[in-house]
Amino acid sequence: MDADEFLAERFAEHRTHLKAVAYRMLGSLTEADDAVQEAWLRLSRTDSGAIDNLGGWLTTVVGRVSLDMLRARAARREAPLEQRLPDPVVSPEDGGDPEQEALIADAVGLALQVVLESLRPAERLAFVLHDMFAVPFDQIATIVDRSPDAAKKLASRARQRVRGTIPSPERDPVRQRRVVDAFLSAARDGDFAALLAVLDPDVVLRVDAGAFAEGGSWTISGAAAVAGHAPNFQRFTTTRTVQPVLVNGAAGLLSSEDGRPASVLGFTIADGRIAAIDILSDPERVARLDLALPRE
Repeated sequence: MDADEFLAERFAEHRTHLKAVAYRMLGSLTEADDAVQEAWLRLSRTDSGAIDNLGGWLTTVVGRVSLDMLRARAARREAPLEQRLPDPVVSPEDGGDPEQEALIADAVGLALQVVLESLRPAERLAFVLHDMFAVPFDQIATIVDRSPDAAKKLASRARQRVRGTIPSPERDPVRQRRVVDAFLSAARDGDFAALLAVLDPDVVLRVDAGAFAEGGSWTISGAAAVAGHAPNFQRFTTTRTVQPVLVNGAAGLLSSEDGRPASVLGFTIADGRIAAIDILSDPERVARLDLALPRE
């Protein structure tokens, strides 16, 4: 084995971890792959013999690349509160491959990814690297060009935002699926009262149909407002094939039309009710998702 092959093998040992870091940072599976590829390119141009801790070095590089990508994304936005759901990680109910499992480890549900999208780039990096991957603040400080104390404050602000936004989710997959099945049954019947019963009073519905789709992307809150979409839910569930899947490790649904995936529904269940529904129906983004799932 020559030096290049050896280096490639060492990098491959860290690739799954690096993609998990990049996904939490970027909320985009495509951009996460790009960040990991950039880390490999930088490694291939570096004297690897001078790197004491390859895993730590690569994590720092992916963090820095992801931070630059987040800042560039923010600079391109015409509106600061641009609506965009993160890419969901969709897998069969019996689990996905090891890379998918790493992407959603530590209960990184879709609701958390949504909140991460609202953080400032430096806050997101500090929170993701420290709270999710135990990267020390002195290492984070070198990425954001601040002191370790300042990096600690960034993570603290992000932590407060996360804790104040996301309810404690149900961990039991059987209970999750029971609630989602109740929603699906009520939706098929167009039953406003049954939908109301399964929704948390403060439920949030987020829909991302893409920037150029009719209706675009929107968010509504409150059980009555969400249940008021009963006719839309009924049309959705009776004109398409709907199958159970895991969305970021939690009970979700995948709809298909004419054999092609059409939308992904992620649910956040808390205290036996639905606290959030996240629907990605952007045709281009759904088509890019890895949906190697058994068909009914």
